Amino acid sequence: MKQILFVIFIGMLGCNAAEQKENVMQSRYERGWEKLKEVDGKAGENVVNALKDIAPDLAKYTIEFPFGDIYSREGLNLRDREIATIAALTAMGNATPQLKVHIHAALNVGVTKTEIIEIITQMAVYSGFPTAINGALAAKEVFDAYDKEHGVIQ
Repeated sequence: MKQILFVIFIGMLGCNAAEQKENVMQSRYERGWEKLKEVDGKAGENVVNALKDIAPDLAKYTIEFPFGDIYSREGLNLRDREIATIAALTAMGNATPQLKVHIHAALNVGVTKTEIIEIITQMAVYSGFPTAINGALAAKEVFDAYDKEHGVIQ
């Protein structure tokens, strides 16, 4: 009888643990969406919608891990995280669409155009002139679109 009660108790713990895991996973997703909205909800929403039909799990992971787990951590503010992200994506040299999204996000969280160009220029030292030039051209496209979006006349 004790063994049966033990099995039932363990089974109940398993259900409870599964429910707890679901709650944690849901909160990761919700926390991720909230953080993404702070950074650049429109662009993030576009990425998730583009992935929904072909890779819905990837769309979910894109919200949960980077934004629900990493961007939500204490220690760096959103501005500093976007500076680091622009530097990394510029140095990679093969992530122009993501670089553009994060340049836009950086503008949204208070990084200036001058600072963005300085970050990209700094990467010429570490990843080469081609990556920095490509990054600067991506920044130019984003700046132009951002200015139009915000009614800035040049």
